[in-house]
Amino acid sequence: MITLTALREFSVPIQAPCITPENFKDKTLAEIKKLPATEGNRNVTLADLFKIEQSPQETPNITLNGDLSKVKRVGQAMKTGEIVINGNIGMHTGEKMAGGKITINGNAGCWTGSEMKKGTIEIHGDGGDYLASPYRGNDLGMKGGLITVDGNVGTDVGCHLKGGIIKIKGSAGRFIGYHMTDGAIYVEKDCDVRTGACMSGGKIVVGGTLEILPSFTIDSIKPKVKVDDTTNVAGPFYVFLGDRSEHGTGKIFANKTANPALQFYEKYL
Repeated sequence: MITLTALREFSVPIQAPCITPENFKDKTLAEIKKLPATEGNRNVTLADLFKIEQSPQETPNITLNGDLSKVKRVGQAMKTGEIVINGNIGMHTGEKMAGGKITINGNAGCWTGSEMKKGTIEIHGDGGDYLASPYRGNDLGMKGGLITVDGNVGTDVGCHLKGGIIKIKGSAGRFIGYHMTDGAIYVEKDCDVRTGACMSGGKIVVGGTLEILPSFTIDSIKPKVKVDDTTNVAGPFYVFLGDRSEHGTGKIFANKTANPALQFYEKYL
């Protein structure tokens, strides 16, 4: 195992896409220390930023310690192995991830898991805006894998989702699941406005309060809902289909008990 501990408090953004199990594999400690990164507009090495140590422990492959909220692109495009981050981490963590596991014992920055294909990201804190979402202006959403969040998430989470599972134990900001076509999102607590806007497939399960857009139609009431092979949620749930403005067949499951304001829809069943 390679352990990286921040040498100081970082004040400017750091780009460190070299921090992946693949890049560290078969390299000596001296070679790892020389791997390139940037700090602001300066070219640096990992040894300029971190105290780097090696231990015989095999897993996780990489451990990072410290407040790394300025450090971006850790685990970018990783395919195997495991990274554990003890502290907050910056933007684009696990971007284009195709396998392996990243555990974040803190908060995660924006665009974590963007364009993710496989693997697992566990966030034991809050997730930022654009979790599992593409950059503005494209539709390269998450295609597979699993992201779990113990806390809350920001806005525009799971936009253009094409597959995979997102589970959020807290609440979510506006526009969750925007333009999603497949996959599943489960929010245990509340959602802000525009949930599932322009979705055409997939499902969003909300255990707390939410707004239902007028372009969704009520379909039924279900006693429970299956999120994935490991998670079934007891209801009852109102089931809404949409987004009809996109000729969509996606489903939003809204907890009936938490949303008494939606009771008027029952007359349309």
